Amino acid sequence: PRGGGGVGAVTERFFSLAVTGMSPLSPYLNLDPRYLVQDTDEFILPTGANKTRGRFELAFFTIGGCCMTGAAFGALNGLRLGLKETQNMAWSKPRNVQILNMVTRQGALWANTLGSLALLYSAFGVVIEKTRGAEDDLNTIAAGTLTGMLYKSTGGVRGIARGGIAGLTLTGLYALYNNWEHMKGSIARQSL
Repeated sequence: PRGGGGVGAVTERFFSLAVTGMSPLSPYLNLDPRYLVQDTDEFILPTGANKTRGRFELAFFTIGGCCMTGAAFGALNGLRLGLKETQNMAWSKPRNVQILNMVTRQGALWANTLGSLALLYSAFGVVIEKTRGAEDDLNTIAAGTLTGMLYKSTGGVRGIARGGIAGLTLTGLYALYNNWEHMKGSIARQSL
């Protein structure tokens, strides 16, 4: 064999690749795949910064996710309503246009509604966290209650009360779900 590429060299190369767990990118690249293994963080944090996202960073995900969820739910609801309202019509362009109009209208309505709620919830959550200086479930429940109250404030005092109760209930259930394992462990320790 030319260039020392005998069976021993092939076997050594095979075992070195098996040990690293990576295959070479290309036989033409002169690169050891062990250099591609990353054993450190892929981002740089300022000194003293947390590795978890804060409420402000999560606000963008929450708002965008709620808008997309609302649009998807609204589109499905619009399709259902469009098919129901045009069931007596033959399949034609006017029927298709009516169905598409209903899908678009409902998708935009639901996306706007859920996006507005998420924006209010996130804004209240960030303000409460910065004011209190702590991130806990009390912030979540307070933000949900205030969101419901503000969102339904056009309905008068009764609307504010209903919105606040709805927000309190939904965020209270979320906080309960979020801490279920912790609560089960606390109850088990108390019973011993």
